Amino acid sequence: MRLLILGGTEFVGRAVAEEALARGWEATVFHRGRHDPPEGAAVLRGDRTEAGGLAALEKGEWDAVVDTWSGEPSAVRDAARLLAGRAGHYAYVSSRSVYSYPAEPGLDEDGPVVDASPDDGRVDYARAKRGGELAAVESFGDRAVLARAGLILGPRENVGRLPWWLGRIARGGTVLAPGPRGLELQYVDARDLAAWIADAVEGGLGGAYNLVSRPGHATMGSLLEACVRATGSDAGLRWTDPGPILDAGIEPWSDLPIWLPPGELHDTMHRGDVSRALAAGLRCRPVEETVADTWAWLRSLGGRAPRRPDLPPVGLSREAEEEFLLSR
Repeated sequence: MRLLILGGTEFVGRAVAEEALARGWEATVFHRGRHDPPEGAAVLRGDRTEAGGLAALEKGEWDAVVDTWSGEPSAVRDAARLLAGRAGHYAYVSSRSVYSYPAEPGLDEDGPVVDASPDDGRVDYARAKRGGELAAVESFGDRAVLARAGLILGPRENVGRLPWWLGRIARGGTVLAPGPRGLELQYVDARDLAAWIADAVEGGLGGAYNLVSRPGHATMGSLLEACVRATGSDAGLRWTDPGPILDAGIEPWSDLPIWLPPGELHDTMHRGDVSRALAAGLRCRPVEETVADTWAWLRSLGGRAPRRPDLPPVGLSREAEEEFLLSR
């Protein structure tokens, strides 16, 4: 297989490139040159946000393209149109955010989606991802596969969610653990997402797939307890009901990454139907492996994870956590 990855140097795109290389495929990464490409990958340089930025893609043929773009749908449109006659399949890494909010528990790929256009410029995340989907389908039709991921974790995460929890738990002491302990989580390890995408383009799949684990593959309890074991920390998890946390003004998802209290938003994020993806071969490794491998990667960097500059930092400050715990 000859695979072109639009991106390919960070998190999901890099996981796809490394998966392709591990399979013995020819992998080409198209990127802006801000990060080192995976060893063994061919490199094309360009910035798809600039006039003439796709010039490096005007020649060449590939069996499949993987596009992880999260910005303007028009950028996906332009790339897909340029490559349509020279690539077999187009895999677009989308998001379950494309579904109209709130998404009912058990919603499958046929659920209602937000209004969007492949010609959109800068729009909110949900419309950007839906517009990107439409752009891929516009040029590739049933040769476009739409990988609707949800929460993505694993080594090289550059958002900071799991790295924050690992860093906080490694510090030890009493840790505010948002409950309930058995709260179900639905996510995908970037490496499992990459493996599924590689299988999908090799097998010629098309259409939309919800690409996350089954609901309850992990819980807040199993995730945070795995963090304690991986770090070897003496941290004590103080499980706390959602009510007091919310009353204190502590924000789910941003102050306490990954966590959403039971309710509409949690159901939207963590209770989607994934039977189509499972039937198409999705396999999700245990949460303990994702956590341990992410910790090993963090340690190789001296504990300081890279972070996307376009996103705000996540995680509760030490002072805010201590103030809350003292009040309980």
